[in-house]
Amino acid sequence: MHSVDLTPVSGAMRWQFPVALDPHSRDPLFQQIAHGIAADIRRGRLKPGARLPSSRELAATLQVHRNTVVSAYGELIAEGWIETAEARGTFVSRALPEIKPRRFAPGLAAAVGRPRKAPFGLNADPGFVGYQRPLVPFLLPDGLPDTRLVPRAALARAYRRALYAQGDLALSYGDARGVARLRAALAEMLAATRGLAISADDVLVTRGSQMALELIARTVLSPGDVVAVENPGYRTAWQVFQAHGAKPMPVPVDAHGLDVDALTRLTETTRVRAVYLTPHHQYPTTVTLSAGRRLALLELARQRDIAIIEDDYAHEFHYDGRPVLPLASADREGFVIYIGTLAKILAPGLRIGYMVGPADLLKRAAVERFCLDIQGDHVLEHAIAELFEDGEVMRHARRARRIYEGRRDFMVERLRKRLGGALSLTTPPGGIALWATIAPEVNAAAWAARALELGVFVVAGAHFSFHRSPLPNWRLGFAAYDERGLGEAVEILAQALRDVRRGGGRTRASV
Repeated sequence: MHSVDLTPVSGAMRWQFPVALDPHSRDPLFQQIAHGIAADIRRGRLKPGARLPSSRELAATLQVHRNTVVSAYGELIAEGWIETAEARGTFVSRALPEIKPRRFAPGLAAAVGRPRKAPFGLNADPGFVGYQRPLVPFLLPDGLPDTRLVPRAALARAYRRALYAQGDLALSYGDARGVARLRAALAEMLAATRGLAISADDVLVTRGSQMALELIARTVLSPGDVVAVENPGYRTAWQVFQAHGAKPMPVPVDAHGLDVDALTRLTETTRVRAVYLTPHHQYPTTVTLSAGRRLALLELARQRDIAIIEDDYAHEFHYDGRPVLPLASADREGFVIYIGTLAKILAPGLRIGYMVGPADLLKRAAVERFCLDIQGDHVLEHAIAELFEDGEVMRHARRARRIYEGRRDFMVERLRKRLGGALSLTTPPGGIALWATIAPEVNAAAWAARALELGVFVVAGAHFSFHRSPLPNWRLGFAAYDERGLGEAVEILAQALRDVRRGGGRTRASV
């Protein structure tokens, strides 16, 4: 097998790629070369306009006579696969003919591009829902942060300094737990704001809280284990548990958070291995787990040896009343596995999360993380650590909290003013999303479908229901847009409501 050196039109760099030549084949070498290049064009490996090597270069690479390559190129030109430009070179044709089998290219009709179906079979589909959002002006489903507020200049400077200051150390393999500098910064932040008595050794850095859930599933759960989850709740976490053979079981949520009495009754008949919950700003309802239920849950975990997976995804944004400390701050025996993320305080695209737990758990999780991903982006981790150390993250959090509180108040006021007869809501004390209840006489699914057609994407309550039962609710994020954008989104929702009412609510929804 020899290699051909191709250069894209847009650049001067040359890349090697293999072309198989069989000296024992009955086909002449020039036909084998033509066949190989045509096949690569057909399957999309060589794109229209891609530069081919000169006949002299290709002959030298393949160790054949130049006339052999000239003959191959001649065949390809005659068939319309390639073209030449005087003084520029030889290129894949930008106006390819209808692709049919050629006499010098047997089997070319087999397939274009990669096969769409694996011939060897796959495991059962776990039902994961990828992050695919409609291309509409306003996305209001999950409480996305406003990435325009991120201190990009400071982050870019910190990243550049980390890249040069850390040198080969940051660009090579390192600690699967994350760089010690960032783990120390996170430990200091969690001690100051969450009441956790921890050090850098108690923290493992992950690619977002989603990876933390994956690592917990790998280290704590076994096939058949029951995991109690909030209903309504975070479906993606349930899917992670299910993918590892565990069995999520729903526990209701009310105005005071997870119903711990219902959980207790479940444990009396079922061996519950773990409970997953979002107690600070419950996802999706935004309610806070009451103090009494927090104590009861910790006591239940001690009595039944239940792991508590506490997902504190938006702790930084609490606006009203005293700060609420996480369950982990009151846990003295190691039942709570605490996970968090910088997705809301900075940006989801940075993929920085963390988990805190007993030493043996983190040791096992680091091994699993190495097998799964080896390590994170250590240059980025050094840069984020610098932003913590110089106070940039804290300043940004204070600024974002002030802005988001104003947007929350604006969104609540505007929704009540423009849509008060169609939906109701309680102002949440924290978080970056609202949980609205749609009036019984309004077709919530049809309203959401019409809003999507007009440019606003909301997620209907059924998405958060364990059994996908219809819920008369929407989750509305308010942080990602300024007041002008939020006002426009509400006006679109008002227009969509008018359209549905005029049409008798016959629009069918797909959300």
